[in-house]
Amino acid sequence: MYKKYRVRLSAEQRQHLLGLTRCGQTTAQQVRRAQTLLLADSGLSDRTIGELVHVHPRTIERTRQRAVEEGVASALVDRPRPGAAPLLDADGELALTVLACSTPPDGRERWTLQLLADAMVELEVVPAISDETVRRTLKKTTSSRGRPSSGACPS
Repeated sequence: MYKKYRVRLSAEQRQHLLGLTRCGQTTAQQVRRAQTLLLADSGLSDRTIGELVHVHPRTIERTRQRAVEEGVASALVDRPRPGAAPLLDADGELALTVLACSTPPDGRERWTLQLLADAMVELEVVPAISDETVRRTLKKTTSSRGRPSSGACPS
């Protein structure tokens, strides 16, 4: 079967990959990818390599493609994953901090995370926000005493 991406390793690359599979200092994923590239260089089919390293043949194909297009070193590591965009920008974080430093609602001694989340939605800072996002955001901006740091709350 014709393979569009053929892995051809130099002696130096082969030694490096063999070292990765033997040293015990790399992640299991890097070891598996190194084994994949070594077996692909020896001319085995994707199905056979997949059975030997316990991954799907399509994964073998993608690993070979990255090695050919981007280099062997690139094929060994994950690409960065973008993740979700932050819900609160700097202005949103400031609004949350100011709100947390303000007087709590009537009948309350202090703000709860849920009260802060509800107030952020009421003030139309964000369309929706969870109490966990409020907690994480406040944790970034608080000192070890649990109060907003560096004079964030007016005295």
